Amino acid sequence: MRLCRFNDDRLGVVIEDHVFDVSDILDTLPQYRYPLPRFDPFIARLDELTPQIHARARNAKALPLSNIQILFPVANSGKIIAAPVNYQKHLIEARADPGIHHAIQIAEIQKVGLFLKATSSLVGPSHGVILRHPERRNDHEIELAVVIGKKADRASETEALNLVAGYCIGLDMTMRGSEERSLRKSLDTFTVLGPWMVTADEFAKHLPAQLTLRVNGEVRQSASTADLIMSIPQLIAYASKFYTLFPGDILLTGTPEGVGPVHAGDVLIASIGHIGSMTVEVRAEENCK
Repeated sequence: MRLCRFNDDRLGVVIEDHVFDVSDILDTLPQYRYPLPRFDPFIARLDELTPQIHARARNAKALPLSNIQILFPVANSGKIIAAPVNYQKHLIEARADPGIHHAIQIAEIQKVGLFLKATSSLVGPSHGVILRHPERRNDHEIELAVVIGKKADRASETEALNLVAGYCIGLDMTMRGSEERSLRKSLDTFTVLGPWMVTADEFAKHLPAQLTLRVNGEVRQSASTADLIMSIPQLIAYASKFYTLFPGDILLTGTPEGVGPVHAGDVLIASIGHIGSMTVEVRAEENCK
């Protein structure tokens, strides 16, 4: 099943080139008072709600995908966990390119661990990327994004995939420089997630998946998740050693080689096998006020 958020926070099931509006299912979610939960209430109940979603989609109004605004698919992520240099060829290119490493020693993921991105950086593909600092080098990084579906603390690798709600395409946009990763990767609009979430039961059987990113039609990045240094189960288990994982948390699994700069006016098309593609426009900040 492919689930998307669209327009004014509507919930839809994507089938081919149409979206079937099942937003009324959200009325069944628990109502919370302050303090609000640290998890996404819809993702937390996804397994329970799946039969009802299928039933309502059969009678829902079909909307053409071309006529809607696609938002990021998880409304209330508590945190975004990201894996640096998790492809060997990207590690090699990062060490070789001064525009990437800025005289900072780039170490293996096993040494540097993971890092966090601000949830305020999340946008959907229809919103696009805004360059807050166009005078700096700003790079694209396509990644497979994992949506956590169950609370987990110190999970094992064997149980890790059972904790996943679904998978999305992620763009981990990066401003290059000498500052900490979390600062340079947490700018507004610098985490593009979409175009929808493919549920784990449908996507997992299609792993490993092929990732491709094109900029203005030119292929910049192309690789398979089979090339990950730390696998998805390893990443989930490793992350849960440091953070309790909650439903709706996002895990960005790393980008392959081929990262490069983008500029205002560029059009990015990010694709991952069995998820689909999302088109993302890059804009200058002054054009967005």
